Amino acid sequence: MDIQSALENWIESDIRLLDLGCGDGTILLNLKNKKGIKGLGVEIKPENIQKCLEKGVNVIEHNIDKGLASITSDSFDVVLMSQTIQALNNPNLALSEITRIGKRCIVTIPNFGNWKSRLTLLFKGKMPITNPLKETWYSTQNIHLCTLKDFESLCSDLEIVIDEKKVLNSKGRTGWYLYLLPNLLGSSVMYKIRK
Repeated sequence: MDIQSALENWIESDIRLLDLGCGDGTILLNLKNKKGIKGLGVEIKPENIQKCLEKGVNVIEHNIDKGLASITSDSFDVVLMSQTIQALNNPNLALSEITRIGKRCIVTIPNFGNWKSRLTLLFKGKMPITNPLKETWYSTQNIHLCTLKDFESLCSDLEIVIDEKKVLNSKGRTGWYLYLLPNLLGSSVMYKIRK
């Protein structure tokens, strides 16, 4: 199962979905076409906003780091934050806000504790470049790299419940072997969370 299939399995049809850091709108468009969702994207980059508009994806320009106070509590069935949280200045605030706004939330994070990252640091002494972490250290937007254990500890501190997680390999697929040592083997992880 790949990340798109996993998302489709976790998201019901005909729901209201907010995608924070929606990028070019591809995920929202796919979910609209396959699941009939009513989606809204939030994006900060003008070039991504333009791509969303060209695809017919509803999007607003907003800096997530400035908070989401203008969005009312429980106004969306699902809030999605895929590969976004590590690029925020205040990931703890973002987690608190998404669990306030959405009845359920899905967060996907790159796992800095993956074995490839660890070996690159150990043997090369350099910051790793992997599928989820594609940029060099000086050009990346990622400012809060974390491991699965870090993210799960933050959820615990914020009293956020993790209902389910899917551990993914570097190709975005899941497999039983990844659950043996998820913090070591997982390249990224999808979490289904709620307050």
